[in-house]
Amino acid sequence: MKVSVVVCTYSMDRYGPFSECVESVLAQTHDDLEVVLVVDGNDEVFERVREDFGGRDGVVLHCNVENQGISYSRTKGAELASGEVVAFIDDDATAEEDWVEQLLAVYEETDAIAVGGDVVPDWQTEKPDFFPAEFYWLVGCVEPGFAEDGEEVRNTYGSNISYRREQFLEVGGYDPNTGRKGDKHLQAHEAPVGIRLREEFGRGMVFTRDARVHHKLFDYRGEFGWLVFRSFWQGYSKRVMDLLYPNAEDNKSSYLKQLLTRFVPNRVKNLVRSPSVSRLQQLVAIFVFTAAVGLGYAYAAVTPNLVEKANS
Repeated sequence: MKVSVVVCTYSMDRYGPFSECVESVLAQTHDDLEVVLVVDGNDEVFERVREDFGGRDGVVLHCNVENQGISYSRTKGAELASGEVVAFIDDDATAEEDWVEQLLAVYEETDAIAVGGDVVPDWQTEKPDFFPAEFYWLVGCVEPGFAEDGEEVRNTYGSNISYRREQFLEVGGYDPNTGRKGDKHLQAHEAPVGIRLREEFGRGMVFTRDARVHHKLFDYRGEFGWLVFRSFWQGYSKRVMDLLYPNAEDNKSSYLKQLLTRFVPNRVKNLVRSPSVSRLQQLVAIFVFTAAVGLGYAYAAVTPNLVEKANS
């Protein structure tokens, strides 16, 4: 089965990690592989990409005329691809050498329509003592309790996600109004695709821990203020998704219930049994991040014409 891996990038500042990402994809154990590199409206970056990877077998290059955002770029990459399966990885992640092979194993064994894998944090600085593992989803990594191996979910995280290409394009690919684009903060661009796949085909995405990528976490992702800001916009985005897809499965509500009924009580018990500054900091961080998510949701709830603004 042929697999096309799409990697998108947009800035020379990210070229080092992007290059490492592409090399990890080119080193995959699966042979029938195509790599589609999409540069989002940056001619300088595209020239460097063409110089470094243009002569490699099985590599397709494309540059958007202008900056269109991650969702547009990924969908464009899928349109240019020729594989039966299209996989996506972030430009600041690296794939383990059997990543594609492990994704394909699920397609072949279960006839899945979409498969996503594990995203492991790769701190490029010392991990902050206050950072709780339960909030790894804030930085695009898989958190404890996300899903069981082989479980069907709505979607996994964008650093490690794949679809049968025909069905992905049939439901419209990624919505260009979501995802990173300039200073817009509307997130969760994977969720609408998962929702539409279930509506159209009655099937979700299979999660496998064996297909693993490592997501680089740079200094700013460990800054408390940035994480609070990120939490706020996650809540805002959640409200937009609720308005756009009111009947969709509510993954975040299930997570919140698990957080408050399982993770927080366990942390309180551990803190009482063995007090430490880092344990206290992490417990406080959980409440602060949760409050910021709630504040973002509430802010969106009172924002007039929210959906129209998100689409503008």
